[in-house]
Amino acid sequence: MVHFVLHDARDTVAVVVVEGVKAGMALNGWIMDEDREILIHARQDIPIGHKVALKDMNPGDTVYKYGIDMGRVVAPIAAGEHAHVQNIKTKRW
Repeated sequence: MVHFVLHDARDTVAVVVVEGVKAGMALNGWIMDEDREILIHARQDIPIGHKVALKDMNPGDTVYKYGIDMGRVVAPIAAGEHAHVQNIKTKRW
């Protein structure tokens, strides 16, 4: 089962595509551009449609989703954590 998807292997976050992701679960991800899977472990519950961090990130780091810059980290994020408005902000303002 695929739990999350990403386009580019360099993405730092991916989108959860199933209900019920709970802390401690092993999650299978599909890298669409390369048609291969990766594995991470969820550190927090993550709702469907939200992002999961694929690597540890620090404040100021750029967040990549779908191969593009989608914001900056404003609070530390560990791989497997919920990546959302509490720790990522747009660079537009």
